[in-house]
Amino acid sequence: MHIKPEIRILAIDDSALIAEQVMIVGVIFRGGDWLDGVLRSEITRDGTDATVKVSEMVTTTRHYPQIRVIMLDGVTYGGFNVIDITELHSMTGLPVIVVMRTMPDMGRIGDALRNLPCFEKRWQAIQNAGGIHEVDVHDGAGSVFIQCAGIEVADARKIVRLGATHSHIPEPLRVAHLIATGIVCGESRGQA
Repeated sequence: MHIKPEIRILAIDDSALIAEQVMIVGVIFRGGDWLDGVLRSEITRDGTDATVKVSEMVTTTRHYPQIRVIMLDGVTYGGFNVIDITELHSMTGLPVIVVMRTMPDMGRIGDALRNLPCFEKRWQAIQNAGGIHEVDVHDGAGSVFIQCAGIEVADARKIVRLGATHSHIPEPLRVAHLIATGIVCGESRGQA
């Protein structure tokens, strides 16, 4: 994959869980420097509609022809509404990179999912995300963990590093988080 410095990244994060419908926000960035657009949609808290809703948000935007990669803050949104990144890649035709601040505890995640309907579907979506790889973002800036679909791990690492302009979290994800929590809570909060 040829990765230009101004690759169009669509980063998506969810808002605070204060209602049955949870807002998700997408931001389109050129690399880690320029914000080009903002998208929004809603998913069901602890539901099973996140993959379809994100796919619709991506493919119906006027920005779709320019987007080169989708970046997610984990695979669980709106509580435990799991995004199947393999399916999302197939539905959108775009590579998907999942970024996580820490290594997830799969045992605890599995235990939590057992308390919800459609456990097998949710667990399969988590398994479909594949292996977890550590990315040393910048010297001294820390590491993140990634999963990916439709893209080689080496290319995903390059994109994560390219987007991480101000911290070890890629700027597109950081901004998506700030916007989502700011709209729902009145001001941004939490770890961005």
